Amino acid sequence: MALIELCNAADVEPGTALRVEAADRLLAVFNIDGAFYVTADACSHGPGSLSAGAIEGDVVECDFHGGCFHIPTGQPVKPPCTEPVPVFAVTLRDGKVWIELP
Repeated sequence: MALIELCNAADVEPGTALRVEAADRLLAVFNIDGAFYVTADACSHGPGSLSAGAIEGDVVECDFHGGCFHIPTGQPVKPPCTEPVPVFAVTLRDGKVWIELP
């Protein structure tokens, strides 16, 4: 496993997301009430960006077609999405958000 630094935790206010490019991937870093989660930024159904979507609680709505995903698990919770988005294990260290990649 490799740890990849994504951003400063302070750059992601509670209830928001930040789009980050790291390790040749586009990722969405979410801050849900002080807990950090990282998913792929691309919606599994179309060209939408999850980091640009509306966040309500621990669910994000894709900005393209309105499908929704549970942020902690990446599971779809509202059509038209049926496939989950990848999620990554998050580590906070020295005020920074890191993820584990195989």
